[in-house]
Amino acid sequence: MTIRLLLVDDHAVVRSGLKMLLANESNMEIVGEAANGAEAVARAGSVRPDVILMDIGLPDMTGIEAARAIKSLHPNVAIVALTIHEDEEYFFNMLDAGASGYVPKRAAPEELLTAIRTAAQGEVYLYPSLAKLLVKDYLSQDRVAENKAVLDDLTSREQEVLTHLADGASNEQIAAALVISPKTVERHRENIMRKLNLHSRAELVRYAIRKGIIKA
Repeated sequence: MTIRLLLVDDHAVVRSGLKMLLANESNMEIVGEAANGAEAVARAGSVRPDVILMDIGLPDMTGIEAARAIKSLHPNVAIVALTIHEDEEYFFNMLDAGASGYVPKRAAPEELLTAIRTAAQGEVYLYPSLAKLLVKDYLSQDRVAENKAVLDDLTSREQEVLTHLADGASNEQIAAALVISPKTVERHRENIMRKLNLHSRAELVRYAIRKGIIKA
């Protein structure tokens, strides 16, 4: 499958560099570019990308605002933030806006390619060291009681499955770790999604980060 990409960055030199990098990937095709948020929203509708590489610091609206607008219009489009911003506020706001990935611009090219492929498959990619740092920084002891109350609706087994799912494990990997069948894992997953009113792996991961289920 060829992954259709839309590049969104207000710096032409950055878009040019991305095009040079991605030109070597036979299963990736750049179908459009945008230099600001409004243009990104319009181009997302006209070129129908699978994945959007989105800068956060755009001149007219932030990448967070653009991501939220695009996801409301095109919920199946995956958005990967590619940004210089590595602080907690931008990280969680971008995830809340619907991003399926977050990669700092200092990352190695291989990390970006992995993020694109992961997002295209409907999964979530978080730059490892950044995610661990931000999750650890975000969690605090005064949220423990709140988190426990929210999770009380889940059985102990469902909480175990949720932890593995949020860490990116497949049904088969979870089944092996918990010594149950993949079908049982799938049933638990459906129950978790229903009880927490979640509809995708991306939403599940964002929920797990917010509630401190993914530990640094």
